[in-house]
Amino acid sequence: MDKVFELIEKEQQRQEDEICLIASENYMSEDVLNACGTALINKYSEGYPNKRYYGGCHVIDEIEQLAIDRACELFECKYANVQPNSGCQANQAVYMATCNPGDTILAMGVNEGGHISHSLSIGFAGTFYNVVEYGLTDDGFLNYDELKEKLYSKHPRLLIVGGSAYPREIDFKKVREIIDEYNIYIENDDNLTGIEKEKKAVGWIRNCVYMVDMAHIAGLVAAKEHLSPIPYADVVTSTVQKTLRSGRGGLILTNDEALIKKINSAVFPRLQGGPLNNMIAAKAVGFGEALQPEFKDYIKQVKKNIQAMVEIFNERGVKMMTGGSDNHLILLDLKDEQFSGAQLEELLESIGIITNKNSVKGDTRPKMETSGLRIGTACITTRGAKENDSKWIAHLICNCIEFLRETFDYRTCDILREKEDGSIDYEADVKELVLNMYKTTIKSWCYCHPIYRKGE
Repeated sequence: MDKVFELIEKEQQRQEDEICLIASENYMSEDVLNACGTALINKYSEGYPNKRYYGGCHVIDEIEQLAIDRACELFECKYANVQPNSGCQANQAVYMATCNPGDTILAMGVNEGGHISHSLSIGFAGTFYNVVEYGLTDDGFLNYDELKEKLYSKHPRLLIVGGSAYPREIDFKKVREIIDEYNIYIENDDNLTGIEKEKKAVGWIRNCVYMVDMAHIAGLVAAKEHLSPIPYADVVTSTVQKTLRSGRGGLILTNDEALIKKINSAVFPRLQGGPLNNMIAAKAVGFGEALQPEFKDYIKQVKKNIQAMVEIFNERGVKMMTGGSDNHLILLDLKDEQFSGAQLEELLESIGIITNKNSVKGDTRPKMETSGLRIGTACITTRGAKENDSKWIAHLICNCIEFLRETFDYRTCDILREKEDGSIDYEADVKELVLNMYKTTIKSWCYCHPIYRKGE
């Protein structure tokens, strides 16, 4: 066996043996996996259905059109582009379709819960556009007032709403109303100052395009368990691999015929060449699965599981940004702790719970340390977890937090050792015994909740 296949098997076994709480990950169905690994990868198909630059694309045309049709049905919209290789490339395509280099983009800051592709200074957006950030209120909720103020003062060409670590539902309708009021203001020259009128005359100030990146909540939107941005935004981007559980890659949706033409040209030929036909097929399979009633039940359980975790964190005195969640994720707030998000992530991984460190509002720690930890329930729900499973996992996380605080009560464990004088041995080896016990218990839970097969 080639070494690569050995490593693939090793990675699959790792996934089987560990509990994944990374909010941006999920486990695809075997049908989606089978679509990924097919002869479709052999075919070049630059262009779009019935408008290709290569021959022999008639079957590929049918597959891509099926993916488009299913995406439009799933999200109740008119137009879709299923070719982007990632969510970042989907976002880049929208930037290229709606903005000129140097135009202003208004987006949620990374430390406020925004995604790196929206506002990071060294990323695509920060390199080619003038990025202005808005953020959160003191209690961690989206600051609509700041968004509105910067809309009028900075005159962005594009407003991006959505993030990668925001645990609350966003009021897309409210943002639409803010955008509409602003665009009417811009269209009325009497509202503008002399300088603003000059800028408008040469095209520096234009109506603002409203984009929503729903990568994290796409599955919730598809299941109608979250307000849909489709009726309100000019354009919506997403990944398909998170809560939507439909392969891996990007997706762009809109009801604007003129805009989809610009977006299609931005994806190909400006940004990408030949699309990954196997991934488009996987998207089509996943969209088909998301159209089934069982998917709605799955998403409802995802939300029940996150609420079960919120209950335990509140009981155990662990802070969360905004105090809870409306969707599939929680962001633990560790700013007041003596340990970092990276330290908690490392300890949890040592027992088989996989999470990711994350910056939070007001974070003073470096990006590789952070003062937050992001937790999501999509993966464990795919494995069959219910509320009690989620509470048990949350208790384990709280115990690890207490280890790092050095407040863990070892007397709650049945493996304490007595010294010769009858006193309890609280030395480090007892901590190691407890952590090993957790690791064994976690592996046992994973064995009873397999992803694709029984663990070995």
